[in-house]
Amino acid sequence: MKILWKLEKAFVKDIVELYPEPKPHYNTISSLVRLLQDKGVIGFKQYGNTYQYFPLISKEEYRRSFMNQVVSDYFDNSYKSAVAFFVKEKNLSEEEIDELVKLIKDKK
Repeated sequence: MKILWKLEKAFVKDIVELYPEPKPHYNTISSLVRLLQDKGVIGFKQYGNTYQYFPLISKEEYRRSFMNQVVSDYFDNSYKSAVAFFVKEKNLSEEEIDELVKLIKDKK
């Protein structure tokens, strides 16, 4: 998805080209793209036997959905637990913690 958001629209060969080495096989990316299409995350435009793909959801929409799923699956649906985990595990600086506190206070 990151590559497709960057390119905005692309053929499978374009996606493969932007992968770092070792590049995945064309068929692997083609299968992945079809799965994303089946999930309604990307759309396509057909040109003969070739398909050009494009994102149907924004990076922000995807991020929101992904994070909600992570919090639900790994933190018992507790955002407090998720934030506490990142504060402990990532050794946030005092400045970063202050920024988090400010964001929380501004949300009130």
